[in-house]
Amino acid sequence: MMTDSPQSQPESTTGGTDTARPLNVAILGAGRIAQTMAKTLTMMAGSPTYSAMVTPYAIASRSQDKADKFAATYHLPHAYGSYEAMLADPAVDLVYIATPHSLHAEQAIACMRAGKPVLVEKAFAANLEQARAVIDESDKTGLYCGEAIWTRYMPSRAVIDRIIDSGRIGAVTGINANLCYPMTHKARLTDPNLAGGALLDVGIYPLTFIDMVMGAQEIDHLATSMQPYPTGVDAQSTTTLYYADTTMATALSSMLCVSDREGMVYGTEGYLVCHNVNNVSAVDIYNTDHARVDHIDMPEQLTGYEYEVAASVQAIRAGKRDTIEMPHADTLRMMALLDQIRDEWGLVFPFEHQD
Repeated sequence: MMTDSPQSQPESTTGGTDTARPLNVAILGAGRIAQTMAKTLTMMAGSPTYSAMVTPYAIASRSQDKADKFAATYHLPHAYGSYEAMLADPAVDLVYIATPHSLHAEQAIACMRAGKPVLVEKAFAANLEQARAVIDESDKTGLYCGEAIWTRYMPSRAVIDRIIDSGRIGAVTGINANLCYPMTHKARLTDPNLAGGALLDVGIYPLTFIDMVMGAQEIDHLATSMQPYPTGVDAQSTTTLYYADTTMATALSSMLCVSDREGMVYGTEGYLVCHNVNNVSAVDIYNTDHARVDHIDMPEQLTGYEYEVAASVQAIRAGKRDTIEMPHADTLRMMALLDQIRDEWGLVFPFEHQD
């Protein structure tokens, strides 16, 4: 597939010329998660629910050959062998950033300076300093900048909120969540130069599960411990958060083993079992006698990524810089927590400033 000339493309919707047509979505990076997004965009374009929202438009890679192969596989009409070439295309309406954590901030800022709204894969950045720089750029440009942590956008979040708000399990006093996968075979996860480790890749999900239940409530203090991988990044860890309202919440993550991936919410009148905190498939409600009193299956989905994309499109069309599901304040709060946990471990990435 030949690289297209930016001058030959139609005008972008982000300039306010035609907000009725689907937004052209480009993917920056051609790894595994980019492949899932490409499948998602194709499925959305063929779905009556989402077809008016997005057009799978382009892939940008550091290699023209890799971009061409990706575009051919996922039927994308445009392939760019450099990120700069994609950013020069005026028809790109939204860029999904699917590169290692350490590159997110630099690339998100470059996209916005080129006039492109961005949806940045989690973790949003490698640290809070980087995250603030990205959101500052969104402030300056007025462009949308969202974090693609899919569980924030999924229907399961509203289901869990409704159950808790209804009082069916009483007052929440404890939360427990875990997510573990054997992943040390993936080079980026063991490389400190790429902000590797379990925390930013899988550990963010149990912590996000807790945060979605607790919201912006103040964390009084935390206790955390980590087992390092030979390269120095975190291989597995556990963190307990102590909230000002006396709630305790524990998160476990690992890239060494398999876990049940459960999210538990404990209340004075019962508890919830949320199956797979990384993509909740069902929620079971138990009473004080440990009898299951309800089972709620989540609705069928395309891949699960469609919710974050749809929310981004709606925000862009409304002229907003973030979404209700993942406002910038929540991104910054989570990045601050991740930094605090790493500070407790003494884990500093090579590219970070050291005092």
